[in-house]
Amino acid sequence: MEERKYLTTWKKYIPVIRLHLKKSLTGEQSFKLNITDFESAGDRGKSGYTFNIALENGKVTNNISGSAVARDLFEALKSDETIKAMLLEKNVKISVGKSFLLTIKTTHISTFKPVTADSSSEEV
Repeated sequence: MEERKYLTTWKKYIPVIRLHLKKSLTGEQSFKLNITDFESAGDRGKSGYTFNIALENGKVTNNISGSAVARDLFEALKSDETIKAMLLEKNVKISVGKSFLLTIKTTHISTFKPVTADSSSEEV
């Protein structure tokens, strides 16, 4: 199996991903990928190129081992210092659907720790 065949393709998209990642702080962002970029890198056939990556504080929290396209995107993201910094203290979901639309949703990780009924009664 050829390793990292989509990495070069994703690296071409890093500037636009960086821009959309920044904008995703104020709302969901989407942009269309060029299908021929990916088809020339490797034929996914019926399995297609769809995937979801869930990131928390810059780390993948879901299993992307079955998707070379997703693994290579994560590799490209973590090789970019600006993107690595943007991912800190955030939950980010990146997905690509059948229509080759890449979507980025970002939320801040809450630093607020709710007071539970147990912990508040101990202080009384």
